[in-house]
Amino acid sequence: MDPGIQKVLDGMNALAGPPAHEVPVEQARAGHEQETKVLAGPGEEVGVIEDVELAGVPARIYTPLEPKGGTVAYFHGGGWVVGSVDSFDTACRALANASGAKVVSVGYRLAPEHPFPAGLEDCAAVARTLDAPLAVAGDSAGGNIAVAVARRLRDRLAGLALVYPVTDAGLNTPSMRDFKERYGLTAAGLQRYWNLYMDGADGFQPDASPLRAGDLEGLPPTYVLTAEFDVLRDEGEAFVKKLQEAGVDVTHHRFDGTIHGFWRWMAATPKTREAIDEVGGWLRATLTDR
Repeated sequence: MDPGIQKVLDGMNALAGPPAHEVPVEQARAGHEQETKVLAGPGEEVGVIEDVELAGVPARIYTPLEPKGGTVAYFHGGGWVVGSVDSFDTACRALANASGAKVVSVGYRLAPEHPFPAGLEDCAAVARTLDAPLAVAGDSAGGNIAVAVARRLRDRLAGLALVYPVTDAGLNTPSMRDFKERYGLTAAGLQRYWNLYMDGADGFQPDASPLRAGDLEGLPPTYVLTAEFDVLRDEGEAFVKKLQEAGVDVTHHRFDGTIHGFWRWMAATPKTREAIDEVGGWLRATLTDR
């Protein structure tokens, strides 16, 4: 385990109180915001930041210090239930500068107040307003939404970047069993997020479980990052294989020594900078090739 991430994990496991999947939603949201303030740091300077509405959806646009062209629609993680443009501000600043592209972070509606497919519809609506060359990207639940948006807009996209994405509602992989507790995101916590997001709808439909989609052909070049000690690792890597079988140009990197959530923890570990620089570099190359 990366030493910085081990320190974060030790702190998480030492916390008193009920398990995360039993914490009320509003408390979980506040905890996510506070965790990010501590672990992400203040964020780096970018060229311009604008808070706007696109297609009626709040969004924050980051123009990099040295624009190279292209746009990235970014959908944040948080189990479709927690997370915000604020809690992903540091990551999006860094991603804008690393990619040289405008990053549009989408403040989509969250469950349980707005269950599936509300957040997906918001993200697709925003992406449709953006200029080419365009990539869509997201982490965790945001990666899940990014795939669904890419399936809808595949003819318009130059690239798709996924950071430890949720790809299947089955919750039955070896990594789901091996890391089900004491590695940050737990299997029980993920099951709760699925329940709140789907609100009784079929979690195995393609827009919710892209691993089960039968129409991945024609998706744009795709980057997939997985984390070694993550319940989502195996379903993310199974999705890599399914994309390859569909003829999609896929780049995959498993970040060893990391856990779910590290994408946001710039102040805690150099692994975060490494990951954002790698994804940003891939986006830069992908967008400037078009």
